[in-house]
Amino acid sequence: MRHILLTLSACLLFGAADAGKPAKGAHLKMDNPTYDFGDVPRKGGDLVHEFKFVNDGTAPLVIVRVITSCSCLSASFSKRPVEPADSGVIRIVYEPHKSEPGAFNKVIQVYSNSVDGRDVITVQGNSIDGKSRGKIKTDKVKVKYK
Repeated sequence: MRHILLTLSACLLFGAADAGKPAKGAHLKMDNPTYDFGDVPRKGGDLVHEFKFVNDGTAPLVIVRVITSCSCLSASFSKRPVEPADSGVIRIVYEPHKSEPGAFNKVIQVYSNSVDGRDVITVQGNSIDGKSRGKIKTDKVKVKYK
């Protein structure tokens, strides 16, 4: 029992010492891994959000692939390595007309050479199948629907 406590204490002590240091290797640090589109018209145009990240590790970060949870989402990202302390963007496009109306919560998996291996980002909102005409503003994207 004493040996286990000493081992646990040593792990906590050395783990705390590394807390302020950058990760050894590449590390994808997301500014905010979730985004809420709010209420959006189902018959409107595509909605776009860019997830910004930083490589706060010590080696170049390479995003290998990004997998979306449905065909209503698409993702684009740079294939070039992101150097330590540099930033990058993962661009997500949501097509509300490809989904049923109502609340949505979609998951995007980001695979890279980060020490975390896989990161998860999400987009959510409420797709409205409305009959009114006009314009709706969501973030910086203007959407028209008929």
